Amino acid sequence: MRTFALLKSPAVRDSLGIGVAVGAAGLAFGTAAVAAGLSPAQALFLSLFAFTGASQFALVGVIAGGGSLVAGVLGALLLGARNTLYGLRLADLLGWRGARRALAAHGVIDETAAITLAQSDRTSARTAFVTTYAVLGSFWVVTTLAGALATERVSDMDAFGLDAVGPAIFLGLLWPRLREGGGRAWLIAVAGAGIALAATPLLPPGVPVLLAASAALVALVRPVGTAPTTATEPAEEARA
Repeated sequence: MRTFALLKSPAVRDSLGIGVAVGAAGLAFGTAAVAAGLSPAQALFLSLFAFTGASQFALVGVIAGGGSLVAGVLGALLLGARNTLYGLRLADLLGWRGARRALAAHGVIDETAAITLAQSDRTSARTAFVTTYAVLGSFWVVTTLAGALATERVSDMDAFGLDAVGPAIFLGLLWPRLREGGGRAWLIAVAGAGIALAATPLLPPGVPVLLAASAALVALVRPVGTAPTTATEPAEEARA
């Protein structure tokens, strides 16, 4: 009964949906990798050990365009830098140490960070992270291999519209925060979207998203007249 109740929890339900939906996009990566000149084994290796979609697509995009492997790797590392920022936040939230923290570091990507940060307590956060990591990782590897092997039979994977899955999921995760976050949350969201749209025609794929994160600096600006919150305030309220 406890296992059944856990499967029905919002953390697991949402994580399963995200894992399956985004994991299916591995089909597109497998196809793009083989079309760029990689073997199915090389595409599978990238999905197993790199496991960050944007960086993987950036790498094969550079190779497909005639660029060097070094340039492709540098671009992939640049895009993957955002996962370091996610990791700093998730390390405190999940509270794992030692081998578990090292293993979890491999699973820190956009989707696992988003679903984990959306939880209200540590237990739910851990459940969401592990579920999303396991399901998305498994589907991503399997669909990468399927896409790579099917490249010769399916000429245009873009026709399936898999590239719309990720943005749709992030909008679904973002919307509740926008509704509850007030004017400042909307300001950050609109500023971030504006920066990304302005930079998209000028910069390589993925870089505009990194620049858009600078909109979050608005959150550091305290409204005029607002006193800083001290660590003693909650305790004083509790005594009252």
